[in-house]
Amino acid sequence: MLNTSATNFRKNLFAMLNTTIKYNEPINISTKDGNAVVLSQEDYEGLMATAELSADPQMKQKILDGLHTSLDDCVPEDEVTW
Repeated sequence: MLNTSATNFRKNLFAMLNTTIKYNEPINISTKDGNAVVLSQEDYEGLMATAELSADPQMKQKILDGLHTSLDDCVPEDEVTW
């Protein structure tokens, strides 16, 4: 995460935004009243999708079960029908 002041962010706005968009590098902007974080749209949408999945108890349990499933118990990728 890139850390910068509001003044520096303002001076380098376009370059910093391009870095965030191109490399998904969050920017932490510090001000006298607190901090703000700038994310790429891709990262933001990923966070929102994760929050939605985590809010569904059944889906959350499926994900947790999957994390504890042995690879030997999984279907090989080349056998999956999409």
